[in-house]
Amino acid sequence: MKIRPSGRSSDFISPSFGYGCLFECSYCYMKRHKPEGLDVATNTNDILTAINNHAFFATVDKPNQTDPEYVTYDIACNEDFALHAKHHEWEKIFTFFRDHPVAKATLATKIVPDRFLTFDPKSKVRIRFSLMPQKISSILEPETASIEDRLRAVDRFIAAGYDVHLNFSPVVYYYGWENDYVELFHLVDELVDNKECVKAEVIFLTHNENKHIYNMNHGLPGEDLLWTPDVQEAKTSEYGGMNIRYKSGLKSDMIAVFKDLHGCIIPWNQIRYIF
Repeated sequence: MKIRPSGRSSDFISPSFGYGCLFECSYCYMKRHKPEGLDVATNTNDILTAINNHAFFATVDKPNQTDPEYVTYDIACNEDFALHAKHHEWEKIFTFFRDHPVAKATLATKIVPDRFLTFDPKSKVRIRFSLMPQKISSILEPETASIEDRLRAVDRFIAAGYDVHLNFSPVVYYYGWENDYVELFHLVDELVDNKECVKAEVIFLTHNENKHIYNMNHGLPGEDLLWTPDVQEAKTSEYGGMNIRYKSGLKSDMIAVFKDLHGCIIPWNQIRYIF
């Protein structure tokens, strides 16, 4: 029942409704801890009770970048909740957040969860559609929905009552990455109509040596994109584990380029945070 502070995608990270993932995305940080399969919590009511008790006493200044009014909880930090929804009591979970006076749910996904369209959460559930250039997505996350399909879903989910944001993650460095993001930003501009309410978050790649070895041993594609030690440096993650990320100078340059291109093409898509 541990509820961890976040401050980026959400104010807090909820206890896990699921742990693991049934996709095989090459960059997945979750797979560092659970390489195979999915564990599903059977004590949904206990988790919701813990969130309820926490929300009323949470010390959070509002408005903040996660939400202007509500205390936000990421319910999918350790899984793609939307992908695994059939294994969860998702309607009960969404109903809890829809009716809660203080708490709001948020989750990132790489699919288009059409089953959610039957439920109106009254903007108390935020879906963050993960995005990257399609040619990289096809290599690193081949089982997922196409980038165009995710973008075409944005307006449909807003119309159904969801709060929808974009999750540019992970941003991967390779020759010509800037040109691919220019193309992606133009696609976002073309396919999203409800521009006034769609915000963004941006997360640059962090990779892991154990995941690199796993990918190599299991023939997962894309290690030439992910494991580039000439431009990466060691990083100890906030919750433990030795990882690698882009060297600080390169990453600063990438952030500047990303923000410049993003601001020129889709200035309406406010970046909540970038790191």
